[in-house]
Amino acid sequence: MLLSVVLSFRNEEEVLDELIKRMHRALDPLELEYELIFVNDASTDGSLEKLLSLNQADRRIKIINMSRRFGPSPCVMAGLRYSRGDAVVYMDSDLQDPPEVIVKLLAKLAEGAEVVHTRRTLRKGESTIKMWLTRQAYRIINFVADIDIPENTGDFKLLSRRAVDEVLRLNEYDPFMRGLVRWVGFKQDSVPYERDVRFAGKTHFSLLRSLNPVKEFIRGLISFSELPLYFSLFLGFLVSTGAFIYLVYIVISRVFFNMHRPGWPAMMVTQLFLGGTILFTIGILGLYVGKIHREMKNRPPYIVESTAGFDEDTTDDEQNS
Repeated sequence: MLLSVVLSFRNEEEVLDELIKRMHRALDPLELEYELIFVNDASTDGSLEKLLSLNQADRRIKIINMSRRFGPSPCVMAGLRYSRGDAVVYMDSDLQDPPEVIVKLLAKLAEGAEVVHTRRTLRKGESTIKMWLTRQAYRIINFVADIDIPENTGDFKLLSRRAVDEVLRLNEYDPFMRGLVRWVGFKQDSVPYERDVRFAGKTHFSLLRSLNPVKEFIRGLISFSELPLYFSLFLGFLVSTGAFIYLVYIVISRVFFNMHRPGWPAMMVTQLFLGGTILFTIGILGLYVGKIHREMKNRPPYIVESTAGFDEDTTDDEQNS
């Protein structure tokens, strides 16, 4: 059996030595072959040079260099496409997700699961506010989405070769990975674990300094549900009905009861409410139209600049796919 481990990263020079050491320590005792596929999202530190040096001594270390910064999901998709394993694990490279958990994922695979999620029972070093916001985000996504996404499951999963092939066949430009691996189906299971603090360096996805959590939340909302569109329709109908009823009330008051109300504050509130509602619904429509626009342009979700450690025929096959 061949296991592929896809590790997307950006500027993780301080972590790589420890990460690879722990990977070898976890996987070497197992009766399997494995490859470590590092997907470099245009790092600006010495990460690439370090990996190229390590690749010379260990051919199990393979590198994919993106032509520019594309983000975590496209990097994962590139790693999946270049992988050749009978099973594939994808995870971040910051050592918050312990490599030792891979052994438990493989045990679930042996029991027949084709998709194995990791479920965080504890997230060390993360603030109470971030944890609360994360829980609410999962609840909102699961409320509107056509599929259910287990709470506290991130981008640390094992997929069988069949599941990987089905995910790649979808070929989405802006994939919501946590939803796609649920959508493809098959037998799915999960493994609980405690998420560690970063081994070194600073997080690239701070709640306040990065828009990535917000983008991921919006991606989850619109990728697997049309409920926001129906909500916009219902909201527009509700506001229009309320405005009509208010108009009838004004006419009846004036004609039958000779009541004249200047109503300047009420008029301003009504206009602002209507304007806000229109902008809100247009914004929801815009998100869907924008997603359609990106898909219709048919651009590739990523461009690979170069690779290291892969067989020449493998590289040619992927460039032609």
